[in-house]
Amino acid sequence: MPALPQDAIYRPAPRIMALADWIGDPVRAADFPETRLRWRNDRAAGEVGLADLSDADWLRHFGRFEPLPDNTPGPLALRYHGHQFRVYNPDLGDGRGFTFAQMLDADGRLMDLGTKGSGQTPWSRAGDGRLTLKGAVREVLATEMLEALGVNTSRTFSVIETGESLFRGDEPSPTRSAVLVRLSHGHIRIGTFQRLGALQLEDEMGQLVAYCLANFPGTEFPDAPHPAVQFFNQVVERMADMAASYMVAGFVHGVLNSDNMNVSGESFDYGPWRWLPKWEPGFTAAYFDHAGLYAYGRQPEAIHWNCGQLAVALRSLVEAAPLIEALNRYPELYQQAMTRRWLWRLGVEPRGLDEDTALIGVCEKAMVEQGIGPDAFFFTHRGGRGTFGDGALAEALAPYTATDSSHPYWSDEGPQSMLIDEVEAIWQPIAESDDWSALHAKVAAIRRMGEAMGAKPRPMGHTPA
Repeated sequence: MPALPQDAIYRPAPRIMALADWIGDPVRAADFPETRLRWRNDRAAGEVGLADLSDADWLRHFGRFEPLPDNTPGPLALRYHGHQFRVYNPDLGDGRGFTFAQMLDADGRLMDLGTKGSGQTPWSRAGDGRLTLKGAVREVLATEMLEALGVNTSRTFSVIETGESLFRGDEPSPTRSAVLVRLSHGHIRIGTFQRLGALQLEDEMGQLVAYCLANFPGTEFPDAPHPAVQFFNQVVERMADMAASYMVAGFVHGVLNSDNMNVSGESFDYGPWRWLPKWEPGFTAAYFDHAGLYAYGRQPEAIHWNCGQLAVALRSLVEAAPLIEALNRYPELYQQAMTRRWLWRLGVEPRGLDEDTALIGVCEKAMVEQGIGPDAFFFTHRGGRGTFGDGALAEALAPYTATDSSHPYWSDEGPQSMLIDEVEAIWQPIAESDDWSALHAKVAAIRRMGEAMGAKPRPMGHTPA
């Protein structure tokens, strides 16, 4: 196959193939009736040297899944277990997706291209392995909004409509189908380690720890008694930061099962997500979350619990004490990440953990009293503005120094948001008349907001490769 023409450098790095004998199963993508390009993320593609692909080549690689040059020889459906709503399930795995390629970005970080809706695999169980077009559109919107708000998230790389009619219980059916490709730093889940622990595959567990340490660099812990402890400390840092990023974004993931926890610290796998319409800790995203296990205010607890399950799996390699010590760091790490991210979004300089934590409490109280959500609150009070008539909030913000808020976005009439009614309004013209203009306009507006937010807070537990 000829080399791919592009301005950026394409650097294939199919490192997962060293684990391929036990981490996944070779599969083939579905033979779709058609491939119609609906979304290509050239901004993300530019980071891995693929932005100059023609649309025809894009369809061949991300609709028909012809291998990229010098990359993985074929798709690999990964194996894992996981706790789903705290019930252990050993029958999981990539049931409608696979890892398709790996390459390095400009900073030398390993990046994966993984799919959603690419067909059945040995792990599909009773599923058809497909994705609805509406589900793909929702993932575009979720990832774009999260990225703009500083969340460490996978990016929606590609959406291709596939010409099949799907029947779903939670959408008007029949509905249109799509295959999605996401770009992320990895697809190794807490559930991947849980599977190895349950099957007592200690050699493979050690290999996976080494793989993650090599490819997801993070804080160094020179006194760690074992590589697994070094790795676990990094994961705890990343997960605490991810939990804080959700809370500051006002985002509810909906399904924080351990198989949906990427040890790279990236948020991914978006299903019944929602943004808060108002400040409400009990707000849930999934209609099937009857007990509110993954409600907005319980997300930090849920992610902490999942970290505990990773510690249990790693017990096959190391004693419990250093793992428990690492796990106990989570609350403090979470609070540090909350203050750092909250003040970044509010547009003021930090003044110290205690004072910043107190400010968060005042802000939360103000949101409750005003009956608004984070989007409106942070926009209205950016840099300490808009506090007239609110004595407590004005007093709390008075000592703080504002960061740069000169971007024209901050003079708009109101903030960008991603409430469910807006999502439905964007989908409606696509469903009724194949009109994609509202989606493209919304993405452009979100990216403009991201520019106005300024330099994103660096996720904890990560260092450049």
